[in-house]
Amino acid sequence: MIEKPRPHLTLFFDSYCPLCVKEMHLLKAKDEQQRLAFEDIHQPDFGVRYPHVDPASANAVLHGQLENGQMIYGLDVTAHAWALVGNRLFRLLRLPLIRPLADIAYRLFARHRYHISYWLTGQARCENCNLSTRVCDKN
Repeated sequence: MIEKPRPHLTLFFDSYCPLCVKEMHLLKAKDEQQRLAFEDIHQPDFGVRYPHVDPASANAVLHGQLENGQMIYGLDVTAHAWALVGNRLFRLLRLPLIRPLADIAYRLFARHRYHISYWLTGQARCENCNLSTRVCDKN
């Protein structure tokens, strides 16, 4: 039996957030070498499969797990994910002078992502977003 290689980064994402799902779709499409894994924090078995990840915390701030098991958070996850698929532009957000401001902006986005999603997409929340089929039912 051939074992699937462990991903370089597992992203624990909010599938109820249309913008979050859109970003996961974009990352998945660019991930030609399958370095990323995507885990929906709202799946019924999430807590069983990832007991070390608190779904409420992961819902407040994007969580990621590196191949070595180390957890990373927020824009560190975003920058690392985009770098793994060949887009290093997000690394600029981690530069020492930019990082504090980018982190504040991220926290504001994370707190208000459903409102921002509504303003940008006309959809505040989806109950049935699916990365594999690109389906997102409106609610």
